[in-house]
Amino acid sequence: ALGHLLGAAVGLLLLLQSTQSVLIKYQGFEVQLESVKKLSALEGQQEPSPHLQTKSLLPSVCHHPALPQDLQPICTSQEAASIFQTLRTIANDNCELCVNVACTGC
Repeated sequence: ALGHLLGAAVGLLLLLQSTQSVLIKYQGFEVQLESVKKLSALEGQQEPSPHLQTKSLLPSVCHHPALPQDLQPICTSQEAASIFQTLRTIANDNCELCVNVACTGC
């Protein structure tokens, strides 16, 4: 039983180390799981600005200077807001365990 436990711990450690390179593929975009996590953090920091929202159809996070580079092309899509929403859902839905088929590189 100890051998199985040790093997599981090593497997989990390898999985944790590889989360840096887990990719999410969605609607032709390929982004890193870490970038999607940063996206959620950036959105949490921003105050919703009614002035910005009426001026632009883009999600306000697209104007954030710290937006990860692999997420920037999504801002060129007319469906950027819904794509970001779906990516967050995928990332929160056991992506690190590779349960979701959109996740690769585990």
